[in-house]
Amino acid sequence: MNRTYLLLLLLLALACPAGLTAQEATEYRMELGAAAGGGFGLNDVNSRFYGQTKPAGGIVARFILNPRMAVKTALTHLRLGGSTAGVDNFYPAHPDAAGQERLAFRAEGGVTDLSALYEIHFLPYGYERGYQGFYRLVPYLQVGLGLTYSDAGSAFTANFPIGAGLKYKIGRRLNLGLDWLMHFTLSDRLEGLEAPLGIGSGGFRNKDHYCVTLLTLTYDLAPRCPDCNKD
Repeated sequence: MNRTYLLLLLLLALACPAGLTAQEATEYRMELGAAAGGGFGLNDVNSRFYGQTKPAGGIVARFILNPRMAVKTALTHLRLGGSTAGVDNFYPAHPDAAGQERLAFRAEGGVTDLSALYEIHFLPYGYERGYQGFYRLVPYLQVGLGLTYSDAGSAFTANFPIGAGLKYKIGRRLNLGLDWLMHFTLSDRLEGLEAPLGIGSGGFRNKDHYCVTLLTLTYDLAPRCPDCNKD
């Protein structure tokens, strides 16, 4: 009886680590989820960081290259709003107008953005630390390219997003993130107002830009084959 009991314990001890190792070794090729937060524009109706902040949200897909790198695609929508009524240096579009009759221009609309970003993590990201030294809480930098459409100014342009983030693996397949991105565009019409002071622009100078801060929640999909995808 004792020998049988000891044999069962031995078999159980040998089987459990193998099962746990297989579970810990599972990695995934992509994440899919949603994002929500706020954003603001830096333009002719707002020059303050986080001034005129409006709601923003979207969907996120992340393609995992390895625990330190990923490519992320995001489709986001940001509301834009603001007025020139309180802007001291705003001048009318028509130079002949009297100083007391400055144009009070109001911007109201939305910006839709489709971006592809390269993420680099400061630490290897994963649920179990294991022999690879994964961390559940990881900061990262991101940079990429994007396309922007503004219905307020009927403008379509390219944008160059750059930012940072922080993500935390709250479960084996569930990820919570804080994502910050500044989008530099090549258009001066995102709010519907172009060069009100008559000053020309080039490159990113005197162009409209926007920033979003989002909370993201994503779920891991497409598990890798542990026997054929060794790092």
